[in-house]
Amino acid sequence: MACFERASPALREILLKIHRAERPMEIDHHVHEFGSVHYHVQCSALDPIYTYLSISTPLLSQGLPLSSELPTHTLEMVKAICPEAMEIVEPPKEGYQLTLKLNFSRIPQSEASTKMITDISSVQTVILSSQLKEILRNVDSHEMSHGMYKPTKLIYHPREPFFVIKQPAKITAVFPMRFKENEDVIIATASFRELMDVGHSEACHKAPHCTWSPIPPPELRGEPIEDLSTNCGFVSFDITSRQVEGKKLDKTVWNLLNFYTFVKYHVKSTRGFIQRRMRMRLERLVQHLQHVEIEEDQQLKKKAKGCKRVRKWISASKRKFLKRKYDFTNKIKRIRSRIKIHGFSRFRRRWLTIPKFSPVTRYIKLE
Repeated sequence: MACFERASPALREILLKIHRAERPMEIDHHVHEFGSVHYHVQCSALDPIYTYLSISTPLLSQGLPLSSELPTHTLEMVKAICPEAMEIVEPPKEGYQLTLKLNFSRIPQSEASTKMITDISSVQTVILSSQLKEILRNVDSHEMSHGMYKPTKLIYHPREPFFVIKQPAKITAVFPMRFKENEDVIIATASFRELMDVGHSEACHKAPHCTWSPIPPPELRGEPIEDLSTNCGFVSFDITSRQVEGKKLDKTVWNLLNFYTFVKYHVKSTRGFIQRRMRMRLERLVQHLQHVEIEEDQQLKKKAKGCKRVRKWISASKRKFLKRKYDFTNKIKRIRSRIKIHGFSRFRRRWLTIPKFSPVTRYIKLE
């Protein structure tokens, strides 16, 4: 994902290191960034005054080859970055589109030096935005020429092209939106619909008119099918002269070039927010279930204690009951032993004796 800073962080760090060095440094450093951007920084200890910066970057329009020279208006914009400490070397170093000669002795050793070096580090942004600025400057042009309404394909990132269509009194920028995961498609689609609703409100009446459609707009008819194959539709902005007046031009160009980055950052942040809320909700549910389980365990323990007491009471009552029954039986026996009937023992021996019977069949043991 592209960073939101206009200046290259890696290039700025190298230039600040050279500027703040107390002794001359020998540097031959190559920096590669997204979008096939290549920086080459050279600084020799034999010539410590000058530092050479060569830049190779794909142009914004696909119609120009990589090795072509930069337009005149682009070179003028580059010269205006820091004219007191920067010069354009003609011709540029082989394999690069632009070579700059930097004189750090003309940059003061103060807080202003950081701003000046940051502006120099943003030269690649100036190169890429110069062509789009030239298109937007002519938004009110009413010249009718052949191919005037043909879409211009611009590439700020190799996998993220967008189209600019010149129309009467406005310029339309169309962004085909693609995402790898279905969750990102759902979040982005909802965001685009909300953006349309907010754009139609009175609070945003000065903002560019925004539309979203799941199918390609009519202006893109005839474009290659691979450029129109999307899974999240097309977002369009109508740029009028109100959005390109004065300093608004730089802001409009920067927002258009980084629209893909803004959308991806928003989708990623929204997805992280949703996942974080889901985790927090899950933790609350787990805590609630744990509290319920602890309460149930405590209730079961109380019931277990109560049952134990009941069992002790029942066992103690049973022992007392058996003891009382045993005592009662003994009393009955003692009472029965005191009653005597004269002549009953003689009667029992005579009439209540059990006769003895001998088996008729006898068995003989065989040897």
